[in-house]
Formats: sequence, structure tokens, C-alpha cells
Amino acid sequence: MSPLKITAEDCATGTVLKLIGDLDHDTAPQLRDLLPTTTPQPGRLLILDLGAMPFCDSSGISALLAARNHAHALGADIVLAAVPANTLRILRIVGLDQVFTVHPDLATATRPREAG
Repeated sequence: MSPLKITAEDCATGTVLKLIGDLDHDTAPQLRDLLPTTTPQPGRLLILDLGAMPFCDSSGISALLAARNHAHALGADIVLAAVPANTLRILRIVGLDQVFTVHPDLATATRPREAG
């Protein structure tokens, strides 16, 4: 298991959290602890870039759901970007691919949405 590093940056559509390393039982609390300091504005996005996250277990999935709940409580939406195939498979098996909007890469996830 590799340690988790989370970087945050603002972009035109909201806030990007890039997860680098494993999101598992040992590291999921890092994401949960960071959430209160991340305040996407209403109508904006919380974007989780998972492209550098090689492993995610059930605790990690729970932390992703906590991030979704946090964003929604602030009136923001959440999207996942660059989800690794193994994590995407888990999301599909448990039906969370219907709960999260998933983009193939960060560029697509951060592209401004068309009004309408």
C-alpha cells in the first residue's frame, strides 16, 4: 500500500482534489479530515482526480461518498475524473456509477458546462 497525498487547487468550474496513492482503510481518514476545509461554492463542482490512485477499498469508497455528501451539503456537485479501471469496476458493481458523474480525464471534468 502506498501513502496518500492530496493536493487541492481551484479551477474555473470549482475545486480539484487530486488523490495520489492508495485510498484505503489507513488513508481514507485523510480525505474525510480534509473535507471540512474544502468549501466548493453552491452551483460549482468538487472534482476528485483519481488518476494517480492505484487502489481503493471499501473504506475509500465510503470516503468518496462522504465527499459527495459534503459537496451536496454546500449546494455543490461532485464529479470523479480519471477513475482507474479497478475502481470503476467496483463503482459499477455496487451501482455507484449511477450516483457519481465520471469523466475520463481531468480536462473533461473541469471543462465549463454549457448553460441550459
